[in-house]
Amino acid sequence: MNVNDLRPGTTFLYENNIYVVIDQSFSKTGRQQGKVTVKVKNLRSGSRTEMTFTGGDKVDKAMIERKEMQYLYNDGNDAYLMDVGTYDQVQIPMKNLDWEKNFLTDGLMIKMTEYEGEILGVALPDKVELKIIEAEAAVKGDTTSGAQKKATVETGWEIQVPLFVTEGTVVIVNTVDGKYAGRAQ
Repeated sequence: MNVNDLRPGTTFLYENNIYVVIDQSFSKTGRQQGKVTVKVKNLRSGSRTEMTFTGGDKVDKAMIERKEMQYLYNDGNDAYLMDVGTYDQVQIPMKNLDWEKNFLTDGLMIKMTEYEGEILGVALPDKVELKIIEAEAAVKGDTTSGAQKKATVETGWEIQVPLFVTEGTVVIVNTVDGKYAGRAQ
């Protein structure tokens, strides 16, 4: 594909790496050939960079596949996921799920991205429900507006919660920043 066709969200292959376009701009001065500058994210390493191409350059389009998967369990080294359509199981090293492991519970539906069989990563839902397994006691008389205390959820992640939240309460946690987002119904 021609670099002039690169738009935010487009995935392409360049120098043995897979990139997704975050932002794109085009500039042309005088008689010179136009330049396409793209801000990209490397889907293998997660690093972000900026690349500049001349208007006639070409890159290979990368066909990224997104699959609906169900998280089954982890054995400490690997996480096991099941494709909900085919019931095939795949495993991902836990070291590749450093942030995501804080929110993974058995049966959670996630989206996995892959390129020609290579697993590039997983995308969690924006918010997940997690059970509080340990919570500090609320201090009597502490009625300051917005007062919070520490609590630990079933995955081991520590969050700040309002004083009324107790052990056994199911709360909603934002997976983007890892913060308390409300009490589950």
